[in-house]
Amino acid sequence: MMEPDVAVPEFADVTVIIPAYRAAATIGRALASIAAQTTLPRAAIVVDDGSPDDTQAVAAAHRPHMNGVELIVMRQERAGAGAARNRAIQHARTRYIAFLDADDEWLARKMERSMAMIEATDAVLVAHDSFEIREGSETRLNCAQKFETARQAPYAELYRRGYIDTSTVVVRRDAVEAVGGFDTTLPNAQDLELWLAVLQKPGTPFVVFDEALSRYHITAGSIMSHIERRRRCCMTIARSYATALRAHPGSALASLWFRTLAIHYEVAMAHRAKADWAAAFITLLRVPGNLVWATAGYLWGRPPVRHRELA
Repeated sequence: MMEPDVAVPEFADVTVIIPAYRAAATIGRALASIAAQTTLPRAAIVVDDGSPDDTQAVAAAHRPHMNGVELIVMRQERAGAGAARNRAIQHARTRYIAFLDADDEWLARKMERSMAMIEATDAVLVAHDSFEIREGSETRLNCAQKFETARQAPYAELYRRGYIDTSTVVVRRDAVEAVGGFDTTLPNAQDLELWLAVLQKPGTPFVVFDEALSRYHITAGSIMSHIERRRRCCMTIARSYATALRAHPGSALASLWFRTLAIHYEVAMAHRAKADWAAAFITLLRVPGNLVWATAGYLWGRPPVRHRELA
């Protein structure tokens, strides 16, 4: 009697990087979404960033349920998500790395479609649309639309709008290592800064494609809730990378002004959503001074110098 055929899982040469802090309640969902992929990554590395809860133990308990994906769980003293990601990258051995936050999840075909896009385009980095989950409501984030409308200047549009969601990214590991990984001197917006660094050289191919393949969960304590800290970091990045835009199509100075206005508008709206009208008003008052400061930095600025954590 012949044995029935057993499907052999298909693996992609990818390691998934997962920083985790106070994630005991969500890390299982993230890992289950990896194990459910139609094309599996070879490995997943969880770095517990000094959590006071059972994040490390909960993550380790999922090893028998990873469908053949090697699961590595390690712990470090509290140092931030960027440092946790950098530590995981140092242990990765695959050609590509992907990122997934511990409170997010992938849909089943995320890895399959991302690798197909890499093979079709030879891109250094691919990303896609996602669903934002906030207080039980689901909204599609149309990142690909922003990429498509700026086909002639995608890097400048990335600088202006920051349209790449970290939990959607698959990127060549050597490209991340070449720029030194995440800049841990930035408490916020480290992901945007890394994409700008990796894609800085004109002609570096990247794609954001029109499929929503992940769920991005917004929680009250998420890093996005640190409004003023994020404003300062985003302005630091805007001033730093304005000179890099000179090598790309379009007006670098116009992009700098657009980005400065966009940052302050987004921050003012965030304060308004919290009914903090005084903070919203103060944010708008900062705009003229920040435009002058950013313009002066651009006129006398130099190419960005990064804090390099990966050798």
